[in-house]
Amino acid sequence: MKFSLKQLAVFDAVANQESVSAAARQLSMTQSAVSMSLSQFENVLDRPLFIRQGNRLTLSHWGRWLRPKAKRLLQDAEHIQMGLHDQRMISGNFSLYASQTAAEHILPKLISQVDSDFPELRISIKVENTEHVIQCLLNHQCDMGIVEGRNDDSRINQKKLIDDHLVVFTNPHHPFANSESVNLAQLEQANWVLREVGSGTRRIFDGAIHGLIDNIKVWKVYESVPVLKSMVENGFYLGCLPYLDVAKEVENGQLVILPTPEFDMKRSLSFVWRKDSGDNPLRDCILAEARRLMINNERVKDEAKVNLLQLSQK
Repeated sequence: MKFSLKQLAVFDAVANQESVSAAARQLSMTQSAVSMSLSQFENVLDRPLFIRQGNRLTLSHWGRWLRPKAKRLLQDAEHIQMGLHDQRMISGNFSLYASQTAAEHILPKLISQVDSDFPELRISIKVENTEHVIQCLLNHQCDMGIVEGRNDDSRINQKKLIDDHLVVFTNPHHPFANSESVNLAQLEQANWVLREVGSGTRRIFDGAIHGLIDNIKVWKVYESVPVLKSMVENGFYLGCLPYLDVAKEVENGQLVILPTPEFDMKRSLSFVWRKDSGDNPLRDCILAEARRLMINNERVKDEAKVNLLQLSQK
């Protein structure tokens, strides 16, 4: 072997940070040691892996080709180093980026279940909108993501986790709150508070109104779901969010879902990961745990329906 895992790790860190000095801090190495290791690696491969632009380093054609392969080798090395405890324990570090809905309603139970079953598996979490999750995956900043809606990037694998749908909502004091049906003209005249462009929620909403409403009045745009809900709850606005995000407030009477029969806003939450990331036992473990969690949730719902039916027949 003409190159080492250490050189691969240096290459990956520089690719991630786009800076030798930042990569040195990440690896707890001196800047000169990182520069030397990278230079030796390029000499061994006889290919330029980066394009130098001042202090910034961007991947060359060869660097982009090499990076997913280097990632897989480093992941395999980490799995070997961490090992399997008594041949049953999954161990290692795994980064998971998720949209807000998944982060709030799916991840707490999933992480708790994984922590209980696989205490040596460390999952780091970051909340981003769908567009940013996909971009972070493509930039090798995370191992897997959970996004809203459909992804059409050919470089990404997608596996559906759960179905959901978006709803239009307002507060109980809004003039539309008691309407049996809200028509397109009313929706066009209303003031809206919406998620930011780039979020899966906004993409589905924009798709639903396309061809139906020409000029919707977007009053405010927020990345934060709690802020958006609070704005609608305390003002004369309409909002649009996944049902999971407003279910509690609707049940408590703080918000009201408006009937909008002309809107089709079904969507799903899905796991996504790079196609070229290869096999990953940690990813497989999390996917299996998520599937088990969804099955258990459906079983609980079915049991609750049966109990309600039995009570109604007494």
